[in-house]
Amino acid sequence: MTHEAPRRGVFLTLEGPDGSGKTVHAERLRAAVAATGREAVLVREPGGTPAGERIRAILMDRHESSIDLTQRADALLFMAARAQLVETVIRPALDRGAVVISDRYLDSTLAYQGFGGQLGIEELRPVGRFATGALRPDVTLLFDVPVEIGLARKSDAETTRFEAHFDLAYHQRVRAGYLALAAAEPDRWIVVDASAPEADVQEAARRALLEILDPGAGTREAPDPGAGAA
Repeated sequence: MTHEAPRRGVFLTLEGPDGSGKTVHAERLRAAVAATGREAVLVREPGGTPAGERIRAILMDRHESSIDLTQRADALLFMAARAQLVETVIRPALDRGAVVISDRYLDSTLAYQGFGGQLGIEELRPVGRFATGALRPDVTLLFDVPVEIGLARKSDAETTRFEAHFDLAYHQRVRAGYLALAAAEPDRWIVVDASAPEADVQEAARRALLEILDPGAGTREAPDPGAGAA
């Protein structure tokens, strides 16, 4: 008697500086996956679980500045939320063959606390491996945008603690960190120019996704999840 090998899904992560538009494109990519007939699971960091959302409230709320978190505390809280998300949501979805799209993942901590907060990524990497059980994304899309453009896009309602309480130099280090991470692993990262017109960014991201799911599909006409919508 033969047993079918367990299916393995696809793990796609989206990264980028604040105001890069990746959160908007995350939902569009989820719809593009669904249009192919595959299960799509969209998660966000920090969050995605009851525990993660509680941690998110501490980390992201601009009014929580009185807590005065250190960069190390920031990093560890992000890691805790991530550990819960990986174990209870991401791994089970991948095990059943789903396409998981994560709006931020471990590279965010490397970029923000490692480069932006100047902790150094080599200290953070082993903690990240422990938190994620060494789960590595198949592909990471970096929505790259100049810092001044990205920050200007954020409305007051969208402003988090990171825009409200961290200076321009911090955000510039974050962007430089992302570009350094992408250059170090070109086999995993795809850089998308997020300063381009929104339709062009969407199309570049969608074609990259389809190429991941079906090599060669990025050069063919792809189904549009918005086709036929009123």
